[in-house]
Amino acid sequence: MKSLFYRFLLLFLVISFFLACSGGSDTPDTPLLEAPQLMGSTPTNGATDVSASNISIVLTFNQNVTAPTTGHDKITLSGATITSVLAYLTKVTIEVTGLEKGKTYTLRIPEGVILGPSKVEAPEISISFTTSSPQQISNKLCTTNPLTQAQNVYDFLIANYGTKIVSGTMASDSWNVNEAEWVFKHTGKYPALNGFDYGHLYASPANWIDYGNTTIIENWWNNHGLVAATWHWNVPKSSGSTEYGFYYTGKNSGKGETSFDISKAVQDGTSENQIVKADLAKIADYLLLLKAKNIPVIWRPLHEAAGGWFWWGAKGATSFKALWKLMFETFQSKGVSNLIWVWTSETGDEDWYPGDAYVDIVGRDVYNKTLASQSVEEFRKLSTTYSHKLITLSECGNVSKISLQWSASANWSWFMPWYDYSRTNKMDDPAFNETSHQFANIEWWNDALNTEAVLSRDEMPDLR
Repeated sequence: MKSLFYRFLLLFLVISFFLACSGGSDTPDTPLLEAPQLMGSTPTNGATDVSASNISIVLTFNQNVTAPTTGHDKITLSGATITSVLAYLTKVTIEVTGLEKGKTYTLRIPEGVILGPSKVEAPEISISFTTSSPQQISNKLCTTNPLTQAQNVYDFLIANYGTKIVSGTMASDSWNVNEAEWVFKHTGKYPALNGFDYGHLYASPANWIDYGNTTIIENWWNNHGLVAATWHWNVPKSSGSTEYGFYYTGKNSGKGETSFDISKAVQDGTSENQIVKADLAKIADYLLLLKAKNIPVIWRPLHEAAGGWFWWGAKGATSFKALWKLMFETFQSKGVSNLIWVWTSETGDEDWYPGDAYVDIVGRDVYNKTLASQSVEEFRKLSTTYSHKLITLSECGNVSKISLQWSASANWSWFMPWYDYSRTNKMDDPAFNETSHQFANIEWWNDALNTEAVLSRDEMPDLR
């Protein structure tokens, strides 16, 4: 009985063996003998609006592939530079630099450059794509009959947009070039732009601040530097108060806050409206002092409004735009024609945009975004939404190096790190000799000023 069992078992095993050898899958266990087939690519064939930056072209095949180095120099991309080719499993990644805007590129990989696992050659590959078109910027300023020098500066910014980026610093608190001097001390170069602040307007003139003394700005402009200005608009903390603030109540832990109501400030006849109009008249006179000396100002008021932390943005877009237009029309009526108007976006805040008739340049303030890809995304959003306007990095701090931003196609018109009061408040303080910084240290600045596209003051033309 046991013998019969073993005979049946042996017969079963023999039959199973023959079935396994002759039946089942038609796919052999030997290496594939078919040529690798391209299944897809990024960007896709025929893609448009591809970023004109350093990009990675990724090809995906139907099997594992290799790309021997002997064939890399046979791969071409319409004059762009291919920096590396890497095959891993089913993907081939090609790193590319030197793309230009508004141009069609064709990637060509000859037959035999890509191989399958059994060395079967992939057929010739050809993929075409088109980069995004350059922005079309109008050279007409929104100010009626602008000062010649203002038009000169604007024309210069347009001419260099996308090919050069202007370096900039912000005054340490208000009315100086301390940050610029700090950069010069440690790098040997001055930034091309310096930002000033009319934030102490309520106190000027005083022995510690006098916006009527324009010597510091005259010297900067006469040395071919661009002049920018913002206005941290201090107003009474409450009705009748002699203390001032620009943060709205509850937005800055009680420091420098005000309950000033912008919705009332744009209503004729209110006490808030009287304060606003008096301040506008006062600052217009200070700006006219610069006009009389043929000094244009890149003017960036009422910034970061959609963030809601300043009083001018605390009550919504409608009141904000009304205040912007009141300022614009007041300055026009007083003959302040030396301004280039910059509106600062928080992105996704199109409802806050005052309108093309009141804005020349769109800015973005970026902090603590340390990846170049984050800056690229910020730039892309604004350059898409406001494709007819210059886009600039109007403030920044703790962001990726400018060389990385620029090569990744964040082609801002200019950049301006915020100031570090503890570092540059006093130029004769030992702290001034240190190279660390709250927002942009000297290592960051050395990278920026050694980037070919970045303009320092010594490279600026005379726009007077």
